[in-house]
Amino acid sequence: MGKIDHDAVLRARVLLLGSGRLRLLEQVHAYRVLAEVSPKAYLPKLVDALLLMSYRSRDPEVDLTLTAEAVEAARRIEAGAPTRAERLCRALDAYQAALFALGRRPEGRAACEQMAEAGQSGRLANVLAEEGRFREAAELNEKAARDGVPEHSFWNMVEWAANLEGAGLHDAASAVFGELLDQTRRKAAEERTALAILTWELVHLSRMREAAGRWADAAATRREALTVLEELATTGEPKNWSCILGWWVTLFTLSGRADEPAATAESPMPPFGTDLRWSSDTRDAFLGTLPGLETKAAGLRRAGRLPELVDVQRRISIRAALREGDHPYGFGERFKPYFDEGVALARRLPDDPARLARALTDRSMFLVAARTFEPAYADFAEAVALVDAR
Repeated sequence: MGKIDHDAVLRARVLLLGSGRLRLLEQVHAYRVLAEVSPKAYLPKLVDALLLMSYRSRDPEVDLTLTAEAVEAARRIEAGAPTRAERLCRALDAYQAALFALGRRPEGRAACEQMAEAGQSGRLANVLAEEGRFREAAELNEKAARDGVPEHSFWNMVEWAANLEGAGLHDAASAVFGELLDQTRRKAAEERTALAILTWELVHLSRMREAAGRWADAAATRREALTVLEELATTGEPKNWSCILGWWVTLFTLSGRADEPAATAESPMPPFGTDLRWSSDTRDAFLGTLPGLETKAAGLRRAGRLPELVDVQRRISIRAALREGDHPYGFGERFKPYFDEGVALARRLPDDPARLARALTDRSMFLVAARTFEPAYADFAEAVALVDAR
């Protein structure tokens, strides 16, 4: 500790004890001074105030400066203090986000590694998945699940299964996703979750099983999905649910991973198993390809190259869904043209039933999200018939 400026300490105490309302910047200045003489009392306050300033900032460079200071202040909190680990993780989380926003990926990954050492490995798993290091990401997912942090839920189970599948561990991925599906079946039977979510999960598992070459299992799962969809078309959801579009966005986005370039540290891709906590640079880069894909689609349309056009249109639809698919206002009207076009283009390929079945399945799952169940059932029934006839 350097020489203490007692006058500055006195002014800081008077400032904080005053009756007027202090600006946040004034609080930070006061906490900086007092943390030197009373670290136990004021370091936690300094961390909180610095993070609050960073949340209110719109300047990435300012964010980086504030969050770096917050990390250092959190490290200076006495070891064993009740809130030290929590504050350090919050500070590191804000710091890594600022680093990724500025394109400083190696430093951001290092901050995520420090969070993992402090007990919060979820962000590091996302970053590893973005770089194609799926097996390492899945190991972190498994450890977190084994430790009960976080509890088994749609979000962490889908992420875990997606990372296992990305690593080529198809049976393990199906087992993890199947565990999630068993939970969803029980909840749906007890009316504790939506039949729409059950339908999306069943369809996704059928895709996983088909990708692994387990044709009979995939067919059985599709038939179960068709049965649930028939119930929805006949009677609708037993209960009204709040917005569940995030479930649809996550699984639809994940279904398109194989059509995208492989992820590497030099060219990271989104962690497709989740629509949460993407690195800002990765998200911006992925959505930034949309204009280029639209230009490519226009060229393919002019050239009459329909198979490639169907594939590119699907990639465009996935990006549109990711960008604003969880916004319920006008959902059906905004997204229906994407899926109608996908089906219309695929119908012009009579010798390619696989692409038509995929387009019909995509539109069916969108229609489930739009709560238009009878057309959803008709589309999926046609898709199942096409696949079964192969």
